[in-house]
Amino acid sequence: MKKLLRILLIAVGVIVLIGIGGFAYVKLALPDVGPAPELTIQADSVQIARGRYLANHVAVCVDCHSERDWNIVSGPVIPGTEGKGGEAFTREMGFPGVYYARNITPAHLSGWSDGEIYRAITTGVSKDGSPLFPVMPYGNFGQADPEDIKAIIAYVRTLKPIENKSIPAPESDFPMSLIINTIPTQTEGGKRPDPADSVAYGKYLTTFASCGDCHTPVDDKGQPLPGMAFAGGRQFPMPVGTVRAMNLTPDAETGLGSWTKQAFIARFKAAEKDFKHPSTGEFEGFNTIMPWMMYAGMSEQDLGAIFTYLKTVQPVKNAVVRFTPKGKEVASR
Repeated sequence: MKKLLRILLIAVGVIVLIGIGGFAYVKLALPDVGPAPELTIQADSVQIARGRYLANHVAVCVDCHSERDWNIVSGPVIPGTEGKGGEAFTREMGFPGVYYARNITPAHLSGWSDGEIYRAITTGVSKDGSPLFPVMPYGNFGQADPEDIKAIIAYVRTLKPIENKSIPAPESDFPMSLIINTIPTQTEGGKRPDPADSVAYGKYLTTFASCGDCHTPVDDKGQPLPGMAFAGGRQFPMPVGTVRAMNLTPDAETGLGSWTKQAFIARFKAAEKDFKHPSTGEFEGFNTIMPWMMYAGMSEQDLGAIFTYLKTVQPVKNAVVRFTPKGKEVASR
């Protein structure tokens, strides 16, 4: 009996040591994506213009890293706040903690090297080596052409410096406080396809714009539901109710199957002039986190390529209740 007890105690001790070792590894050794690359961007006007286009209308970095006017449909950026950071992504919104968009103006990033900014955008590792929560979709940005990421960096360097030192530190609840260290991944990036290949180019833009992140429903752990890519229904709590992303698959009844490319482009372009207060806006009559006005600035060629690509994804029949007023329950996937 004593021998058996001793064996059990040894086994428990080994398990505890393994657990402690694993915990220490995750907390202290991860993330491990290597040092920031040695990178110095010699920006010119063409590169800055490309970065301005991407940061405002494709990757929409400026959307999350600025103040938004929620009195207008889609919460457009308040002029003069571009890049100052501070927008909160909270537990009430379904996040496993509280995360804040950082200040990306030169007032903050002047102390960062181009390589450190590049590593943060593409791998999710900050200047100090700490992991970033993927509300910034660095998994998608890491697949982009490195030249496009460099263009964004060149543009961000030109933003008006805004001092904003009041942004709180992020908080991750357990177990995300451990998991977050395992998410950043080293990447070599991809190659921007020739726009003449509209399907490949559309897929590239769709990934860069992170359309699938919002338009794919997730489980209670935040993981995409299998077989539901772009099928809509992901919920986003708003002060007056819950808004849901629409189905972007080519299903004829519940998705984009009956849409034309011209109608798809027109839907975005209308946002440049028609969006008003949520109660009078031309669209759904309720507010949404979808940054319509920023995506509306995409060229018709790029919007058309996205539509062409979306027409090739697996159609999924998924009727989405776009909005539920607060206090009312509607069955929704």
